Amino acid sequence: MSTNTQQLAKFLAELRYGDLPDYVLDRTEDLFLDWLGSALASEGARPIPLFEAYAQKMGPADGPARILVNGRGTSAYFAALVNGASSHLVEQDDLHNSSVLHPATVVFPAALAAAQDLGKSGRELLLASVAGYEAGIRIGEFLGRSHYRIFHTTATVGTLAAAVAVGKLLNFDQKQFVHLLGNAATQAAGLWEFLRDAADSKQLHTAKAAADGLLAAYFTAQGLTGAQNILEGEQGMAAGMSSDAKPGKLSDRLGSRWALVETSFKFHASCRHTHPAADALLDLMQREGLRHGDIAKVITHVHQGAIDVLGRVVVPQTVHQAKFSMGTVLGLIAVHGKAQLTEFANLALSDADVAAFRDKVSMRLDPEVDGAYPARWLGRVEVVTTDGRTLHGAIDEPKGDPGNTLSRTELEDKFRRLLAFAGKRGSDEAGELIARVWRLRETDDLSNLA
Repeated sequence: MSTNTQQLAKFLAELRYGDLPDYVLDRTEDLFLDWLGSALASEGARPIPLFEAYAQKMGPADGPARILVNGRGTSAYFAALVNGASSHLVEQDDLHNSSVLHPATVVFPAALAAAQDLGKSGRELLLASVAGYEAGIRIGEFLGRSHYRIFHTTATVGTLAAAVAVGKLLNFDQKQFVHLLGNAATQAAGLWEFLRDAADSKQLHTAKAAADGLLAAYFTAQGLTGAQNILEGEQGMAAGMSSDAKPGKLSDRLGSRWALVETSFKFHASCRHTHPAADALLDLMQREGLRHGDIAKVITHVHQGAIDVLGRVVVPQTVHQAKFSMGTVLGLIAVHGKAQLTEFANLALSDADVAAFRDKVSMRLDPEVDGAYPARWLGRVEVVTTDGRTLHGAIDEPKGDPGNTLSRTELEDKFRRLLAFAGKRGSDEAGELIARVWRLRETDDLSNLA
């Protein structure tokens, strides 16, 4: 059995609320608010009603866990399923750079649903969420860059991260956590091919990751055994899904490095691979006083992961697919100065100026940028103007990264924008929800959190 897996399981079993520094708890609340806004922003938007209908048909008529977009009570499994789907739709949920994992959209749906089902407190929810983040991030780093080329890490690793969070709520010991990892990892799935067709599978990825992680934890609690070396074994996760696995990442500085606080918030409402170039272009245009009509060509200098994901989208067919189009994102930035939810909804597919700018944009693999990735996501753009000048833009930390993070005021503003976009809740309700999240540590009853 892997020593690294045992060390990780031991850390998870022994982790206590009192071990968490205040800054970790603060950031966990920040991330939870950001996730909650993302989940509520997708109310009524395709394909979320399909998930709601499935839960209504297949799940119980009522239950202790809440589906956020409609407020219905259901089982923990179906709440995790729908909330996992809804919080990944608008592309505003968080990202951890070096693991290339979106932790919130898998950890919080499973943890909140289980906490409501089990009658747990806000403190217990926060502790479980930290455990899910710390495990998921390290497993993502362990699987390496090769994994992400074919597999959607948030779908695969997300299943384990969600499972760990629920296992913590169930007070698992070290042995149970090992079984849990085995039961979760054997379900892990999610392929990038959906991007070529503008398919809806990305929401199925996070829905299943959250729900199957919860399923693995509840089964493990009942005694279902799992593979003891699922991560590093000869027929385990790395063997089938990675060619550059780094086992030491699984136990990297457990208890001293809080990987959760390294997580980035999303500022633009698009795939995170577009953000460095978007920020670099915006900075260059502001510095040089350029308008979109002044630009003849933009070359974005990117890492291979960006090419692997964004290179599949040439002319986007849906708003969601447009968020994976480098040219469309930079077109919104150049023409309208921002790429938020309303810009994507109203302009990404219909604005002729955005479409024209999209055709000016190309991606080029850059050794410096690729060498820094995934630990750092560098933004480098080369712009050729219509009067023949060649200009360069560069940013080292996109807006939302830990070194260029969003303050609580900015997170509150983002949360209000997310709710306003859905158009279902007023400003007073947004303010009350914000206040509830900031009181999580003092909350004993999570049944009506949202």
